[in-house]
Amino acid sequence: MHSIDNIHTGVIGLGYVGLPLAVEFGKKIKTLGFDINQHRIEELCNGTDRTLETDSEELASAKQLSFTSNLDDMRDCNFFIVTVPTPIDEHKQPDLTPLIKASTSLGKVISKNSIVVFESTVYPGATEEVCVPIIEKESGLTFNEDFYVGYSPERINPGDKEHRLPTIKKVTSGSTPEIAKFVDEVYASIITAGTFLASSIKVAEAAKVIENTQRDVNIALINELALIFNRMDIDTIEVLEAAGTKWNFLPFRPGLVGGHCIGVDPYYLTHKAQTIGYNPEMILSGRRINDGMGLYVAECVVKQMTRNKIHVVDSKILILGFTFKENCPDVRNTRVIDIVEEFDSYHANIDVYDPWVDPDEAKHEYGITPITELKSDTYDAIIVAVSHKEFLAMGVNTIRALGKKQHILFDVKHVFPKQDVDARL
Repeated sequence: MHSIDNIHTGVIGLGYVGLPLAVEFGKKIKTLGFDINQHRIEELCNGTDRTLETDSEELASAKQLSFTSNLDDMRDCNFFIVTVPTPIDEHKQPDLTPLIKASTSLGKVISKNSIVVFESTVYPGATEEVCVPIIEKESGLTFNEDFYVGYSPERINPGDKEHRLPTIKKVTSGSTPEIAKFVDEVYASIITAGTFLASSIKVAEAAKVIENTQRDVNIALINELALIFNRMDIDTIEVLEAAGTKWNFLPFRPGLVGGHCIGVDPYYLTHKAQTIGYNPEMILSGRRINDGMGLYVAECVVKQMTRNKIHVVDSKILILGFTFKENCPDVRNTRVIDIVEEFDSYHANIDVYDPWVDPDEAKHEYGITPITELKSDTYDAIIVAVSHKEFLAMGVNTIRALGKKQHILFDVKHVFPKQDVDARL
């Protein structure tokens, strides 16, 4: 019989999702956090979290939490939580490589009666169809006899200091009714907002993938409306504010859709749908619209420059913000890169400034080296791509001063009033 008093938690993957989990469990239960990145482990042991999801005080408060990059150290654990990333490849197909590697590693250290809970976003069925057979093969153990699995989708919102792990309701599930109840009990011990026990692992997997698919489709609708209204010389935000006076109008806004969730998760669902013979038209249409918004922003700026007789070739372009969202250092799947690449095709000279970005990560992931100082009277066009608090604090006059006497200021995120910018999305 499984008991919370007897579990030793092992969290595999210590990124934006895994570390907050490890910290919360480490406050109450003996917990070991594992990551293949030794440098990450060293930073955490020294009380530093580069994702900024936790601080040194929170790390120190998790008295029963320790860290390792040595897989063999996980052998003492009996309740594993997998939080590795599940990205898409260049063809926009699910890349399960991190999940497969994690399952392979688990199979080498798992012991009898252990429970493995997956939190990584997947398509419905992936946990039992992909992960379980790998663990069985590597361990020699039998599923639902010698070991069990669960699925509890992550709901971390990077950079959000209000909606944090304990205050976000947690969906749980398990491979047998008894295990499902136990998994739910374990999570309930750290989630103050409560839990929701799904009827099956597939239901929990599907719930996760549609959460962000729903947002993606809704944002795509607003983005398409922006494309239409801009051609009609109607300000989209003014239209949305007017429509928003109705009580049941949904308050979505146009913009770039990136990150590790909204811009990725729908492709997991569409992939699975296509394998069973269904072509998901609305979801893929929404994805095409949202993936094209960076190009559209660049085109709008180029048109504004041309109208003002500013040559695009060899021009100086400043892009303010590079992360996928405001006030966080996360650059995963940032669609700001689409703006950069489009201007690069015009042979413009592009500077990217973002006080939240780790320069080494931007260089490694995108070949971008952000500038560290801003110079006045320098740029032909300035694009406010991310609404970091620092840019709001600078104010429009300070940002305008970075431009040449004649320049274009384009506001992607509606940071400033309409009358203070040359154009906005």
